[in-house]
Amino acid sequence: MAKTLSLLTLLILASFNFVHAQNDETTIKAVIQSAYIDGIHNLKNTEQIEKGFHPGFELLIKNKDGQLVKYPIYSWIESTKKRLAENPEGPKTKTTVEFVDIDITGETAMAKIDLFREEQRIFTDYLFMYKFPEGWRIVSKVYHRY
Repeated sequence: MAKTLSLLTLLILASFNFVHAQNDETTIKAVIQSAYIDGIHNLKNTEQIEKGFHPGFELLIKNKDGQLVKYPIYSWIESTKKRLAENPEGPKTKTTVEFVDIDITGETAMAKIDLFREEQRIFTDYLFMYKFPEGWRIVSKVYHRY
């Protein structure tokens, strides 16, 4: 009886962890879609950018000289608002995302995504995220441009 009870408890805990991880993965994908893809790339809603990106976010860019350049989120938001003001309808060709991998450990996550425009892969991004009291937020990004 004790073995059965222990096994049942273990199965319940495992299923709870699986469901919790699935919920986190779904939430992470939604944050990336709304804040990053729709907000920054497709210029739909700049308010969503601020909800999905942590104020301390930095885009890390390796320039042609091999130097690491940091681009903070507030600069990216200003650039996005400027592009939106110049083109209120947003880009004619929308960016789409394919989620390659979501790796979650506790309150830390990494998402590997491919971005496409006109069915052409344009970037592979690695987005790093933390779960805060208000939810999952993107804290850093590195990428490869095709």
